[in-house]
Amino acid sequence: MKNPIINLNKSFESLIRLGIMSILIVNDRVDFNTLKEDLETTDGNLASHIKALEADEMINVTKQFIGRKPNTSYKLTSKGRKAFIDHLDALEKLLRKNLKP
Repeated sequence: MKNPIINLNKSFESLIRLGIMSILIVNDRVDFNTLKEDLETTDGNLASHIKALEADEMINVTKQFIGRKPNTSYKLTSKGRKAFIDHLDALEKLLRKNLKP
């Protein structure tokens, strides 16, 4: 049997990136402040991980104004959704392979 660990995606090794992707996989779109609060992280830390996921084409960033306030929101790309589902599948296979009856 092929080792499922080779199918884990390095883009999701960081706990913050894993958290971002986990939140976005179950929500259509999430804003910066919601991610920051849910992940209990700083602006700078979150921004750097978002930038990395955007560079890997895992998420799309939308900047707009709501009233007079700027609002930045994030959404999974189709590539990001597939990559994250594949990553979760690899984790599941790894767990199943190592479950003791």
